[in-house]
Amino acid sequence: MSEFPDWSRQLGSGIRFDWGLAGAQALGPQSAAVVVVDVLSFTTAVSVAVDAGTRVLPYRWRDGNAAEFAAEQDAELAVGRTAVSQQQPWSLSPAALRRATAPARLVLSSPNGSAISAAVTGIPVIAACLRNASAVADWIAGQGWGTERKPVAVIAAGEHWPGSGAIRPAVEDWLGAAAVIAALAERATGPLSPEASVAKASYDGIDDVRALIHNCASGRELAAIGFSDDVAIATEIETSKAVPILVDGAFTHAS
Repeated sequence: MSEFPDWSRQLGSGIRFDWGLAGAQALGPQSAAVVVVDVLSFTTAVSVAVDAGTRVLPYRWRDGNAAEFAAEQDAELAVGRTAVSQQQPWSLSPAALRRATAPARLVLSSPNGSAISAAVTGIPVIAACLRNASAVADWIAGQGWGTERKPVAVIAAGEHWPGSGAIRPAVEDWLGAAAVIAALAERATGPLSPEASVAKASYDGIDDVRALIHNCASGRELAAIGFSDDVAIATEIETSKAVPILVDGAFTHAS
């Protein structure tokens, strides 16, 4: 990972928060673990797949070699949301994954959460979302992480603006990350960095997280193309006990 200045690393805190691949690169090297949050939809899809017993291999977005990689890994390949078929019923859509027969291994790419997960090396990577925020916090606290000496970096993936490489801070990822941070704070981890503190305060101050995410830009985007079921699954708050951790290149439930 690239070198970043000390002021960017939120030093002195046990729970740290930032955005996107650059945020993971800035905070990861000093962290005991990186928690990636991509609510619509990579980490929600991972949670659904891992709940069903599938090992999920994150992969770079549209590099042209995904099919070859899947064959090398003896894994099925997830396709685009609108490209599912009887032969390949798996996609980034959590609803499609829930409908399909669960494969033993699945290659899943996305422009944000998957790319971040695949890029982080040398430390544990955990996939978190609104479905498993408390389970993730329980597991992290149980490892003795989330302290000044063993900090945890919570990374909201964000979205890309259509037709642009620019990152759009995404409400759903902000709230998913904030849910993890709030759950960690309840388990006496910390201290929280200023960035993490602001995220927690925002989550604590929202009465109806489900409604907000259904009506945010990303929720409306998915509904407009016929995937409102994915938003519904993403807002199944605290329904999963699975803690997907990246082991040997695949997300699997932490033991």
